[in-house]
Amino acid sequence: MRLTRRQWFEWNDLAATPAPLRDAIVETLSRTLRWGRMMEGLVTPLREFLAAAGTDEVLDVCAGAGGPAAVLADELTRVGAAPRFLLTDLFPRVAMWEQLRATYPGVIDYVADPVDATAIPAAVAAGRARMVVNAFHHFPPPLAQAIVDDAVAHGKGLFISEAFERNPLAFARFAPAGLAALVATPLLTRTDHVAKALYTWATPLALMAGTFDGLVSTLRIYDEADLRGMVARHGDRFRWTYGTYRYPFGGVGTYFWGVPR
Repeated sequence: MRLTRRQWFEWNDLAATPAPLRDAIVETLSRTLRWGRMMEGLVTPLREFLAAAGTDEVLDVCAGAGGPAAVLADELTRVGAAPRFLLTDLFPRVAMWEQLRATYPGVIDYVADPVDATAIPAAVAAGRARMVVNAFHHFPPPLAQAIVDDAVAHGKGLFISEAFERNPLAFARFAPAGLAALVATPLLTRTDHVAKALYTWATPLALMAGTFDGLVSTLRIYDEADLRGMVARHGDRFRWTYGTYRYPFGGVGTYFWGVPR
């Protein structure tokens, strides 16, 4: 049975959420993706997308802490060569991104100014295919539609991926790597060590907020029918491909990409 999509709130989205708690959740997710080997299955579809788009320049829209780009850079390097990722976000995490640029010279760079995913500046968009990994579900339908519309109007292609399908039970696949990543966050973070220790070790706040956000995220996922409905207005301008990929502990992620015909 197809579950109805819900646009409930996540603590990670609220301006009132303390920055160290928000960052702890985002950093934990990035480490979970790496430690849980949850991005390996995206290598083949992403390479196919870039080949079809005819570019090795990727505009990472809604990049967050930059974790997906870093993991994908490593995975793609193992099988050949990584594309060049340009990180953007409406709320750029410049300190985190600067560390990634130093770690991945010539592979990861960033735009320090806020970038609206619904209206990418021409200079930033030029020659780049767009990627939204594990973030598209954060946008309510009007904004999600605007992101798609802007990509079709001005981009070389759009790649959307989520680490699970619309099923709250799917979040359990994150637990083995996610719990370890959460506990390790105060040790591995580069900022707000004490505050993050309080949220993760001294209180259950980070665990509770992260678990709540993860469960809500599964209900916010746009499924294949939703995504194809968003692109239908553009007719045959792009060709679109939908698929799934697998990762350890029975996890199933999704991808949806399109390139100009």
